[in-house]
Amino acid sequence: MFATMSVVGVRREPVSRRERPAKPALSRRGIVDTAVRIMRAEGLEKVTMRRLAQELDTGPASLYVYVANTAELHAAVLDALLGEVDLTGREGDKDGKGDRGDRGGEDGKDWRGQLRAVMTSYTLVLFEHPQLARSALVARPSGENYLRLVERILDLLSRSGASREQVAWGVDKLLQDATATAAEQATREHGPHPEDDWRAAVGVLHAVDETTHPAISAHIPHLVSGTAEDRMRWSFDVLVNGITGTSVPGQAD
Repeated sequence: MFATMSVVGVRREPVSRRERPAKPALSRRGIVDTAVRIMRAEGLEKVTMRRLAQELDTGPASLYVYVANTAELHAAVLDALLGEVDLTGREGDKDGKGDRGDRGGEDGKDWRGQLRAVMTSYTLVLFEHPQLARSALVARPSGENYLRLVERILDLLSRSGASREQVAWGVDKLLQDATATAAEQATREHGPHPEDDWRAAVGVLHAVDETTHPAISAHIPHLVSGTAEDRMRWSFDVLVNGITGTSVPGQAD
């Protein structure tokens, strides 16, 4: 009897089956922040809805409430990284070689130099994320950082005196060229043998027969001359000069 009573009288403390705290509520900001963290650690190819759902301890279907598809997710990741772009243009024109008529704007700085600095910063951000640079060619962001970038470019380019039509079309051209440059450069630098590939390409150009390829022969070595920085600067000036000097079709004179 006493043995039976002792057994009945001893009750064990209930143990909760919840071994971890409650999951934080899902949000678009949290999803994008997690996607950026995965991209930095594992690469853009790992930023999928399934991988993201695993990281957030939820089902993929829950994510589609906040992000429509992988393309939209990659665009959101790109927009988050655009927050790293320096929009101040403080670097301006370091060597002071501004063109006549380009002076003006805040503190008497050169609008062209400021715009060049902004576009250079944008390009360098993409250089740091080569897979994202390639994705940016088709996945256009639409968040606040992208809008701030477009606003800044419009503001600076409009100081050139070009028409609103030229400025509006010019923004698209500047971003397109910078994105393509970053994607191309990133692909070269992260290839298996980038230096060997470059030497092989240069070797082919130098080895052409002057009788069959007279134009190539005439332009060697200029075809492969100049640093990447010099070519980026020249390309920028070519675009800006063309944007400000070429009327948009149908634009009133």
